[in-house]
Amino acid sequence: MSSKRYCYALDLINDEELIAAYKKYHENVWPEIIKGIKDSGITSMEIYHVADRLFMIMEVNESFSFEKKVEMDANNPREKEWQDLMWKYQKALPCAKPGEKWILMDRIFKL
Repeated sequence: MSSKRYCYALDLINDEELIAAYKKYHENVWPEIIKGIKDSGITSMEIYHVADRLFMIMEVNESFSFEKKVEMDANNPREKEWQDLMWKYQKALPCAKPGEKWILMDRIFKL
């Protein structure tokens, strides 16, 4: 089974209390969100944090597509609820298009 890796970046609102609350939510992500992630073909997901920056590594199997994930999320009311809640803590990168959150990063080096 082959997999692909995607890396994303996003900022948080630079407020210690908000960042602490955001991290607390990620200690117990809602089961419906975890199920949606796995059902979309995402096999591994990690989020790292430094200052007000987030970095996400996502590994997917051959059944994953961005279009499928968007469609699944649009049909999942709990996903919309989760994303609306998270947006209270997140802030778009300066290069983001309107409404865009996580920005796909380009790999510039591999050893």
